[in-house]
Amino acid sequence: MLDIAEELDRWVAEGRDFAVATVVAVGGSAPRGAGAALAVDADGTA
Repeated sequence: MLDIAEELDRWVAEGRDFAVATVVAVGGSAPRGAGAALAVDADGTA
């Protein structure tokens, strides 16, 4: 999550609407582990 915090600060300052998804558990093999996060704004920018 800390790796996207700076970008999220910019989005907040710009008044952009966005959602944040966080991986909370992984069963088996996965490209990202628990704690990985993704933010997407209303325009679909990730």
